[in-house]
Amino acid sequence: MPTARESLLEAAGAALAARPWPAVRMIDVAAAAGVSRQTLYNEFAGKTGLGHALVRRDAAWYLDGVDRALSSSGAPAERLAAVVEWTVRAGRERALVRALLTGCWNGNLPVPAGRGVRPGLPALGPAELIRAVRERAHAAFGAQEGAQRCELAVRLALSYLVAPAEPPGAGRAGLLGLLSGTSPRAGAR
Repeated sequence: MPTARESLLEAAGAALAARPWPAVRMIDVAAAAGVSRQTLYNEFAGKTGLGHALVRRDAAWYLDGVDRALSSSGAPAERLAAVVEWTVRAGRERALVRALLTGCWNGNLPVPAGRGVRPGLPALGPAELIRAVRERAHAAFGAQEGAQRCELAVRLALSYLVAPAEPPGAGRAGLLGLLSGTSPRAGAR
């Protein structure tokens, strides 16, 4: 059975998917979670705290997916391609993940900690997520080159979020070549 905190985060995430953050009401979130409004305030101290928790939850959700992709079976290039595909899918599926990865925030989303809202809380954004992905790749591959290729893969995936196009899975063979270092260079003789 989920805790009150988990239920509140699920309810707030569902509310955010249905309407902009300024229109999300705490009483509605509490009711959807099946708890009192006081419980919501005890858990998060208010809407700002709930918003910060939603941002952290979606960042953790994204990084859990990166971990799954990096720990899957297959050659390193296939695992990096899985990270690219996960990054694009996660960013398209969740507005908070897209904002975290691209740094493109708007008034329809909760503001992450460190953006002038609460001094002392660490910022969470593209640089921090890319650093976390790079560290995970370094741990998964045990080589600096693997971490650099993973960073390249994530940065490539970000271009699909900023300038949407066909998902990278459609060109998986070329992507695998690029990530494995076997792709022919343009203009090479």
